[in-house]
This record gives sequence, C-alpha cells and structure tokens, in this order.
Amino acid sequence: MGSSIDVNQANFAVEVLEKSYQKPVLVDFFATWCGPCKMLKPMLENLVQEYDVVLAKVDIDENPDLAQTYGVQGVPDVRIVMDGQVNEGFVGVLPEPQLRQMMAQINLKSDLEAALEQIYDAAAIGNVESAQASLEQLLEQYPDNRGLTLEAANFFIETNQPERAKQLLNQIQPHEKEYMVHVNTLRAILFFKQVASETVAESDLDRLFQQAAQQVLNEEYESALEALLDIVSRDRTYRQDGARKAMLEIFNLLGDHPLVATYRKRLMTALY
Repeated sequence: MGSSIDVNQANFAVEVLEKSYQKPVLVDFFATWCGPCKMLKPMLENLVQEYDVVLAKVDIDENPDLAQTYGVQGVPDVRIVMDGQVNEGFVGVLPEPQLRQMMAQINLKSDLEAALEQIYDAAAIGNVESAQASLEQLLEQYPDNRGLTLEAANFFIETNQPERAKQLLNQIQPHEKEYMVHVNTLRAILFFKQVASETVAESDLDRLFQQAAQQVLNEEYESALEALLDIVSRDRTYRQDGARKAMLEIFNLLGDHPLVATYRKRLMTALY
C-alpha cells in the first residue's frame, strides 16, 4: 500500500524528488475547478491502496511556479517521478485498465495482483476451496475493482459455480463500457457451458445443439457455427430461435475474426 500527500513549492524537492529514489511518485497536477480532475482523483487514490507508490497532489492555482517549471498546460496532468527524474505520464483522464497498464510499464505489481497469483497457484494444485475463500476475501476488500470482479467471475465459471459468476457479472453496469466486452464474453461462455452440461437430449437437434456448445468451449468455432447453421436451416423455431442467437454469441466471442463475416452472410442466406 502506498501513500498520498499534498505537495507545494516548499516541500516538492523532499516529498517528490528525494522520495522517488525510494519508490515511484505519481504527481497529480490538478485544479479545484477542474471537472476531469475530480473524476481522476478517486481512481488515483484507489491505485495508492494497491501499489507501493506515493501520490503527490499539486494544486496548480496555489503553486503556479511548480506548474510553470514542469510545463503544465492543462489539467489533470500526471507525471511519473523515479530516481529524481520527472517523466511524462498523461494529460486528462485514463480508464482504470489503462492506469493499471501504466503501472505495469514501470514494473509495479499491486498487492491485489500478488494475492491473485497466490490464488491461481493454490487452485492449480487442487486447493480450490482455499483459493475460493481467499478470492471472496479479496472481493470484500476491493468491492469496486472491476478487474477483480471479472477475474472472480471467470474463476467461478471454471469451477462450475454459474450462479455466483452471474451475480458478479451483474454487478457491472452497461455504462461501464470499458468492461462490457469482457462481461459479454464471460456470459457467452456461461451460456455454452450450461448447454453443454445438459443431461437430457430429446432430439437430434438437442444433440446437435449440445455438440455445438461443446465445440465452442473447445474453441472449435467453425464446426460449432456449421452445426448451428444446420439447426437454423432445419427449424428456425428450435429453442425460440436459439440456434441463431447462439451464432450471434459466437460472433461476439470472435470479434473481427474472418469466420464472422463468412457466417454472417451464410446466416442471412439461411434466414431469407
């Protein structure tokens, strides 16, 4: 865990430049009238809870000389100080995943990342219950960390606990757009795992649908799309248009993969 401090002209050399020889310092040049600054502030403070860094906050209106010295032209302006050197960071507001990427670029690992590694190691050697207990503790400790929420949802999918995974995914709201691609991917995997695990196959179409679901989980996407397209051609009403909807789920999983364009055309032909 790091620390946060208000910095001014008088203590900048000691609290920023000198301290940067011990650990990295993020300098947040801000202004009280700045809306984006207010958006960025809690995001930076959250990072300090996880990473061993110093967050040095500089009000440019109270410290115009510092702002001028470092060429601050717009706020928020975040600089990274290491070994006494003030380096460029970014201007404006970055999404949380990009903030974490920035921390990785300066070779910093958070306490949360270290804890997750231990959880993965425990699960890998079969200590699933211990791993799950530790994961639930992390979720209580970092309730607003969406990256952790997604990691946990994936864990519960892999350990065949779909309801817990759904609970976690439902915590992420549509307006949190930077996370929705990952959310939709995990929801698609949940759907196909549920279909693949069904114990009763009453018809040939049921068996074909389950086969397609398993093929998706095995990343045999072309085979799965062929099977689902066959179902669409034979019975559009099957599972309330379920085969077509399943194909759309695969398209979402694949993104801009060449198979998507090919099978979208074939699907349109089959429908119309």
